Amino acid sequence: MLLLAPMEGLLDATLRDVLTRTGGIDRCVSEFIRVTHTLLPERAFVRVVPELLNGGCTRAGVPVRPQLLGSDPVCLAENAARLAGLNPPGIDLNFGCPAKTVNQSRGGAVLLDEPELVGRIVAAVRRAVPAHVPVSAKMRLGYRDGSVAEACAQAIAEGGADELVVHARTKADGYRPPAYWERIADLRALLPATLPVIANGEIWSVADAVRCQAESGCTSLMVGRGMVSDPGLALAIRGRGGVPWTSIEPLLTVFWERVSARVERRHRAGRLKQWLNLLRRRYPEAQAAFDELRLVNDPAVVDAWLLRGAGGTAPTTEPIRALPAEMGQPW
Repeated sequence: MLLLAPMEGLLDATLRDVLTRTGGIDRCVSEFIRVTHTLLPERAFVRVVPELLNGGCTRAGVPVRPQLLGSDPVCLAENAARLAGLNPPGIDLNFGCPAKTVNQSRGGAVLLDEPELVGRIVAAVRRAVPAHVPVSAKMRLGYRDGSVAEACAQAIAEGGADELVVHARTKADGYRPPAYWERIADLRALLPATLPVIANGEIWSVADAVRCQAESGCTSLMVGRGMVSDPGLALAIRGRGGVPWTSIEPLLTVFWERVSARVERRHRAGRLKQWLNLLRRRYPEAQAAFDELRLVNDPAVVDAWLLRGAGGTAPTTEPIRALPAEMGQPW
């Protein structure tokens, strides 16, 4: 199984839509939905996961599991129960976000210093949602170091999680290579064999995927930046070849249409350049496109660039689906 990772500020509904069109991804996890001391309205969940209005799936039919982030077991359970009423393909819990502002608010990876609290959160959410709704969790190896990784993984398992994703780095490691895939094998040895464990971190290529599987003992993987940089990575891992630049070009237009429908005008060009910046790791053509648009901030200039053929394609005529006004912006 191959999962598409949650990536705050990058891998949102727009990019999920585009990347799942290329094939190879079995399931996505959304960016986190922050839960503090409030029972969120349904529109707050839909704003982050508009796929909830499409049977919980992207346009390509790939399920998207919403992710909750917080530290209050009772409040998280109440919000999970409300979210479950929208029939998501599961609910994920965030114990991995390394962002300083999130950690300072007792969210994400900082909770790994409190394994007992991690377990209580998982147990509270598991009790709050119907049995048919899977509850999963994503964790790093720790906050400052990996000394509590085993305790946290066991707490998540004992709390009743149906699945565990492990990003094989600590918060202190950030996103610096390497990822310590062998530590995932250590955790797996202590967990029930019935609990699926999915490996995540530093998977940029087929070779990385093969080594990760060998060192972690996991057959299932979660890919993030590697898939954003190379939308054909999931297919390549499955042995079905990659995706050439000629197939990426039309996706740039689809991406731009979705961004134009969802993002404030002043931020639109930045979103396209953000993706091109990552694509140039894999495609020389993306480097040329990035160079051409690097100083462009006017959406009209991007429109013209696409119309004259960013790869010889014209914008798709597929209409952009509008959501009910009370549920947020078109996705």
